[in-house]
Amino acid sequence: MNITGAFYALAAFAVFSTHDVVIKFLGGSYAPFQIIFFSTLFSFPLVMFMLIRDRSEGHLRPVHPWWTLFRTLSAMVNTTAAFYAFSVLPLAQVYALIFATPLVITILSIPVLGERVGFHRWAAVIAGLIGVIVVLRPGATELTLGHLAALSCAFFGAFTSIVVRKIGREERTAVLMLYPLIANFVVMGTVMTFFYHPLPLLDLGGVATISLLGFTGGVILILAYRASEAAIVAPMQYSQIIWATIFGYFIFGETVDLPTVIGAGIIILSGLYIVFRESRGGHSDNTPVLRTRSRASSAMSFRISPFVRKGKLR
Repeated sequence: MNITGAFYALAAFAVFSTHDVVIKFLGGSYAPFQIIFFSTLFSFPLVMFMLIRDRSEGHLRPVHPWWTLFRTLSAMVNTTAAFYAFSVLPLAQVYALIFATPLVITILSIPVLGERVGFHRWAAVIAGLIGVIVVLRPGATELTLGHLAALSCAFFGAFTSIVVRKIGREERTAVLMLYPLIANFVVMGTVMTFFYHPLPLLDLGGVATISLLGFTGGVILILAYRASEAAIVAPMQYSQIIWATIFGYFIFGETVDLPTVIGAGIIILSGLYIVFRESRGGHSDNTPVLRTRSRASSAMSFRISPFVRKGKLR
């Protein structure tokens, strides 16, 4: 068993966690629309760099226009929700709620992909949802728009991934990468005009750093999936909770309370069990969680799978 990919993945998610720290830092001064707009602007050259390697013939008209539209809208909402949640909630709490994404993917895979989900994965989903309730602890703490944003990030991130799983083989990589970027640029640029604050050079550099870190993390994640099986790489995403605890404490003065620790533990164990069940085959024909390789909650997010496949064909 080659575990090299696990080390690459740990490095990738450390980079992504740093990416989220910069979002949180800037989110204290600027609306998420403005941060997303400028990080999207800085992302265009990086995306063009990725697409130069795409030699497949074709055009930019989607094969599945409606699914492409739904995915584009979902990706845009996912990014906005993530940026807002990181801006207003403790890092560890945001990750705990976003870690519910595999649970939502499992549920959505039934109507969208026709996936068969057996008793074991349903039990894991129910346990994970209980973990979400433990983190939120309704009645004991005030539920805010930030909590709704984190949960929305989990839902729309899952929906985005499921749509890619459904149409990804037939749509060009350029279509699936460019449409969300263009939508972010146009929509966020329009909405930003109502919230705009001038960006000093240092903060503008911070926005550029968000794009660079998102791109770098994605490239390292490609190396991870090329080196090892998805069942080894995918669980490494949960290492982000460790970085969230460290960064949150030393940079933002955040502490992690016991309900967040317990709830996050339940959610993580549920996600790991779903990965384990999919890796064994059985009822899962599509393995939707294992094949979700891209990190959606970033303005600089691109599809990992096509570049992994190209690397393995060489």
